[in-house]
Amino acid sequence: MTILLPPKESLTVEFKSDRARLSDKDLIEAIVCLANSEGGDVWLGVEDDGTPTGLHPDHHVLDGLIGLVASRTSPSLSVSVVPVMINSIRVACIKVPKARGEVATSGGVYLRRRLKHDGTPECAPMLPHDRVSRAATFGLIDVSAQPVAGATLGDLDPLERERLRQAIQHFGGDRVLLELDDEALDGALGLTARQPDGQRVPTLTGLLLVGRESSLRQLLPTHEVAFQVLAQQAVKFNEFRRFPLLKALEWLETNFRPYNPEEEIQVGLFRVPVPKVDMGAFREAIANALIHRDYHRLGAVHVRLEDDALVISNAGGLVDGVTLANLLTTEPRPRNPALADAMKRIGVVERSGRGVDTIYRGLLRYGRSAPDYTRTDSANVVLRLPTDNADLSFLKLVVEEENRRSAPLPVDSLIGLSALREHKRMGADELAGVIQRDVPSAKRTLEALVEAGLADAHGATKRSRTYTLSASLYLAVGSKAAYTRQAGFSEIQHEQMVLSYVGQHGRIKRAEVIELCRVSPGQALKILKRLVEQGRLVLHGERKGAYYMLS
Repeated sequence: MTILLPPKESLTVEFKSDRARLSDKDLIEAIVCLANSEGGDVWLGVEDDGTPTGLHPDHHVLDGLIGLVASRTSPSLSVSVVPVMINSIRVACIKVPKARGEVATSGGVYLRRRLKHDGTPECAPMLPHDRVSRAATFGLIDVSAQPVAGATLGDLDPLERERLRQAIQHFGGDRVLLELDDEALDGALGLTARQPDGQRVPTLTGLLLVGRESSLRQLLPTHEVAFQVLAQQAVKFNEFRRFPLLKALEWLETNFRPYNPEEEIQVGLFRVPVPKVDMGAFREAIANALIHRDYHRLGAVHVRLEDDALVISNAGGLVDGVTLANLLTTEPRPRNPALADAMKRIGVVERSGRGVDTIYRGLLRYGRSAPDYTRTDSANVVLRLPTDNADLSFLKLVVEEENRRSAPLPVDSLIGLSALREHKRMGADELAGVIQRDVPSAKRTLEALVEAGLADAHGATKRSRTYTLSASLYLAVGSKAAYTRQAGFSEIQHEQMVLSYVGQHGRIKRAEVIELCRVSPGQALKILKRLVEQGRLVLHGERKGAYYMLS
């Protein structure tokens, strides 16, 4: 395995000079620092500017470093050490795993890696609240079920408890809760916990849901909600509040509605509303930000309406086990389980825990772009909901299909339709990555769309079969030529077009095949691969520099 020296230090890369023999203490602290963050690599024998200067003679026996790390960390950390030669200079890459929980030096020092304001990394002390926050990220403790230090029953607001009961009725929550008195309700939703002496005290969940605003300011200063409206970089609305969560949701919804215009379309006997932002997706996205945020970190939950999107962000990255690559399919893993369970029983969020499906459906059903989580990092979750114009013809066909089956279209089907709209033509293997499922599941999704008349299949064999939006969909949006262009060209015609292009221009790249044949990146690669296998083209270069010429 070839390991390349990174160009500079980052959150997961640390350079350590070894010319004067790096002390064991500094080496162990650098390793602990990475382990308590995202893990990464310590490059021993490399200067801060990335220049390799080599290992000190005392570190030439690399096996000794593994034992040193294990004996100087608590709990013992298992690292791997890889020797690397760079321009005849020997350095070592110490690969540090991300620790589950937290790791200290044998001297009791806790450190974590973070980025400074200028984007450069540093090791910083891991304070008690950092340790609790990390444990919550891994699901080792439920902070939301813990009593809040200094809080008493007097910090709970009777008016907010009444708001909670009204919310249960409004959102269709667990109606059994309405039959309980205040003490039983608090116990059922985890709003209070009993101390060893029998006294009840508010939990974090209780304070967040039915706490007095003054108590939230004093006892939970990290909690804050902001609503901002930015129009062409001008601030039209910018207010911060420390309301309890149910009141905060009402406040956000009330202030957002004037900025959320709605039109209607006629589908059969029904009039279907078409808002700028689907309110179900709006409510679910904000509730998720409030439920899953890290209440040990400073920073408001920001709800910001920009010219082309609604952006919702909260402090605290994704919890352990949840990534952008499995967001659609992973089992629910709330950072604050007690708070999440209470909000589900009240009815504010999706009871199945699949609120992300509601968010996706709230955009894709209207022919808008999919939710965008790509700005999420280890410190913040950032969700961008595009507010581009709805595709009314597409929405009409979706509503007609939903009326026909008397059920909403599955979210995988909506994602599949969106992907076909974007990429024009796809195979099951390509869609599998988009819906974050295996190829057979993607195949079933595509075939279900074909059966519903929303997609067309092309290709005689299952292995080579590709899919486009159906002729009826293209017809509905007034683009007959687009369908003919996608469905009318056979594989042989695509190959001839590529060969003709190379004959005229001398070479072709994959991006040019995509534009020429109007196919997806995967389909373009398959066309080029077939021509290479047939001996008609020859591949030159690698990766982004790859191009093809006649053989």
